[in-house]
Amino acid sequence: MTELKAKKLKEMSKEELNDTLKKLNESLMRERASVAMGGAPVSPGKMRSIRRQIARVRTVMSLEDHKK
Repeated sequence: MTELKAKKLKEMSKEELNDTLKKLNESLMRERASVAMGGAPVSPGKMRSIRRQIARVRTVMSLEDHKK
């Protein structure tokens, strides 16, 4: 998944944000599982990037909730 920017996230609907968050959580879980099984992560910065993207999505979602 490519890096998501806040500008693109703000243009998404609530359903799209929920789907994106779900996909990001699943990919983070897969990365953590591979590391826990003794494997090395494919890219060392990938987990960090996924965590940051999750934070961006959650921030945009909370900002939309406060607008109402």
